[in-house]
Amino acid sequence: MKSLHKYLLGMITLLTLALPLWSQTITPEDRTFFEQKVRPLLVEHCYSCHSLDAKKSKGGLKLDSAESITKGGETGAAIIPGKPEQSLLIKAVHYRNNETLLMPPKGKLQAREIATLEEWVKRGGYFPASTQSAEAKNSKNFEDRKKFWSFQPLAKQPLPKVKQQDWPRTKIDSFLLAEQEKRGLKPSPQTTPAQFLRRITFDLTGLPPTPAEIDAFKNPTEEDYKKLVDRLLASPHYGERWGRTWLDLARYCDILEQWAETKGQAYLYRDWVVKAINDDLGFDKFSTLQLAADQLNSPLKDRAALGFMGLSPSYWKELQLPVDIIKTVVAEEWEERIHTLSSTFLGLNVACARCHDHKFDPITAKDYYSLAGIVASTRPADISMLEAAATKVILDARKKVTTLEADLKKLQAKKPAEPPQAIADLKKQIEELKKNTPNYNSPFAVGMEDASLYVVADGPNKTKLDFKMNQAQNLALHVRGNPNNTGAIIPRQFLSVFSGDNPKAFNQGSGRLELANALFTEAQSLTARVIVNRIWKHHFGKGLVETPSDFGFQGDKPSHPELLDDLALRLIENNWSMKWLHREIVLSATYRQQSTSPSPLDQDNRLLASMPRKRLDVEGWRDAMLAVSGNLDPSIGGAPIELNDINNRRRTIYGLVRRRELSDILRLHDFPDPITHSPNRVATTTPLQQLYTLNSPFIQKQANLLYERLQREFPSSDADKITGAYRLLFSRNPTSHQLEIGLSFVKSGGVAWNQYTQALLGSNEFVFID
Repeated sequence: MKSLHKYLLGMITLLTLALPLWSQTITPEDRTFFEQKVRPLLVEHCYSCHSLDAKKSKGGLKLDSAESITKGGETGAAIIPGKPEQSLLIKAVHYRNNETLLMPPKGKLQAREIATLEEWVKRGGYFPASTQSAEAKNSKNFEDRKKFWSFQPLAKQPLPKVKQQDWPRTKIDSFLLAEQEKRGLKPSPQTTPAQFLRRITFDLTGLPPTPAEIDAFKNPTEEDYKKLVDRLLASPHYGERWGRTWLDLARYCDILEQWAETKGQAYLYRDWVVKAINDDLGFDKFSTLQLAADQLNSPLKDRAALGFMGLSPSYWKELQLPVDIIKTVVAEEWEERIHTLSSTFLGLNVACARCHDHKFDPITAKDYYSLAGIVASTRPADISMLEAAATKVILDARKKVTTLEADLKKLQAKKPAEPPQAIADLKKQIEELKKNTPNYNSPFAVGMEDASLYVVADGPNKTKLDFKMNQAQNLALHVRGNPNNTGAIIPRQFLSVFSGDNPKAFNQGSGRLELANALFTEAQSLTARVIVNRIWKHHFGKGLVETPSDFGFQGDKPSHPELLDDLALRLIENNWSMKWLHREIVLSATYRQQSTSPSPLDQDNRLLASMPRKRLDVEGWRDAMLAVSGNLDPSIGGAPIELNDINNRRRTIYGLVRRRELSDILRLHDFPDPITHSPNRVATTTPLQQLYTLNSPFIQKQANLLYERLQREFPSSDADKITGAYRLLFSRNPTSHQLEIGLSFVKSGGVAWNQYTQALLGSNEFVFID
């Protein structure tokens, strides 16, 4: 037994997730954290003494560039990346050293501000490179910044000429091939039908192809490729696969904070997203409904779309504290919602302009507060999917039930006990109300409604949150982001970079619908570029722009700007159809290439002279295990189920997601933090992942079920079982050497077979797509 276990561990070690171990790198999230949290703090508390603009830098220390922070001052480097406890800056703000090293000298920072600086250093102490800072400073005025590539209108792109004229299948190929030929590159050969089928089936549905589908696709014609794509796009599993990518952006979760006021069912939003994508709802309408479904003449069921903002994180507000503290907490909530909204749809972090005009992009503090007024005029709310009259009946009945249940609880607690008949009568009233009220148990969605929030004093050192229903408000500009130090009133309107010198004020309620319309009129060029890039990135592993939620100055510039604009323009012309875009991508010759090692001429493979090898996300890996073991429940939609339950047979998108406590499989396998907008998943390989593969009861169960399936379907010989396993998991037959190794390992039968199938489920080939 020990030798089998040792052999299994060796196989898993060799086969699982062969990627470099995690190392600290700067992510787009680190950039966002710096611009939203750290830079405003440095500007407010440090730059008067420690910047280029200071008359004399005290102690020779400047904190306004990466170079000066690394260089430090007279006492050494200001920070040691990743080590806040050893960094002089952190020691200084804690007031732990001698009297000459206390920063800022006028008074100690608040605890949350110190925590922000500690987190910044722990993340690596990101600061924009000086070349970026200098270039940004050279941009003399707002008008110069508006000339940046991402703010320009889309224009029709001429198809570039190529030498290898017989290779392109779509316009995509011509744009990519032209750049390859400039660099002396040639496209890779076409992949095999089986590899293509596995690639595209996972890409479009998140599930592996069946052996029968592989056999039916052995010698495909061009028409067969098109029919395959149409079949997969028509599958209900397509919406599950691509709906999950959207939920990352929307920081979706099923269980919100304990103190959240809403009690509706979050899964109704998730199910709406899946259905909308399956129905190929145009991205313009898909987005507009998520911002303002309650203000449109659309079916009542579409109100579930309001979960995009309704499921926003809620921060604890201790109302026994002074009003100025609670105002700051509320302002932080508004900032998070603006960050998510602007990053998702525009690929811009407008929240960076909360404390000051954006340092690099043409976004002003006035722009921020013009959007903040919209957010401040809404509140999360439980939304009924029924007509108003029917909803009122339900709410009235539920209110009565709540009162009766409270009375019942009092009766049951009385000493001496009340007569049994009195208790029975109350129980009967409750049961009859529930039974006789139509749609009593109809679930409410988590959405939002128009209501302005005012944070007001409620006595000495006490605060009250005062909501004015169906009222909108314009916010005063918060000087340096401080809600307790206000300036001019800023009208609700769209960003000035898109709306020009005379923007139209939003006056329809909170302005949510007008904002949504502006995204697809005034800003449609950028909106289209952003969604095209997101979908491209999921297909190829890298985006045409590698910072999918930062199309501003600090983001990466596009590798193929003409291709991006061509696809964005044609997406608009095709009614914002996401299925059209998928079809255009996966039917290209580029997508049909083999996965080979990148050429030395393009080591990052940005020119796509071969198809990148991609790793399954945790949802794809878990779902594939369920599928190949014959244990997958393919039903669509419904309430979430705990993922730590090994008997959960549903797809991972239907697994329970808690905002503050992820299940083990999600936490260990790079699932995004549902407390914030997540444009990327950073793949890691850790010892804990391999230990999970080895010891997880869920994986052990799927391995056992896989063996049972092999016994049922291939009863004649072990060789047939091994061949069947390879076809199920890898869409191919084993090599003679692999067959020999497998037969040698399973010859003792029983436990050896279960360990063998577990090793296959944890193998490198199973979790990667060529």
